[in-house]
Amino acid sequence: MARVCSITGARPKRGRRIIHQGLAKKDGGIGLNHVKEVKRTFSPNLVTKRIWVPELSRFVKVKLTAKALKTVNKNGAYATLKKAGLI
Repeated sequence: MARVCSITGARPKRGRRIIHQGLAKKDGGIGLNHVKEVKRTFSPNLVTKRIWVPELSRFVKVKLTAKALKTVNKNGAYATLKKAGLI
């Protein structure tokens, strides 16, 4: 299964980790130097949850981010899932 949020559509993003080396100026060096960049992936904070939907009287299993879970708690399960097109 893909690492994509069912509600917000958040997916992994590509980025870089910047490596610095050197001695700080206050310690007598010439400062921290930008040495290299390493490719990395930023993954969304995904959770697979069974959400009870009272309007349907059943559970719906969805993969969503922690942010989307807060949205479900705030706006209600039925409204949020309907807006995302899952119901």
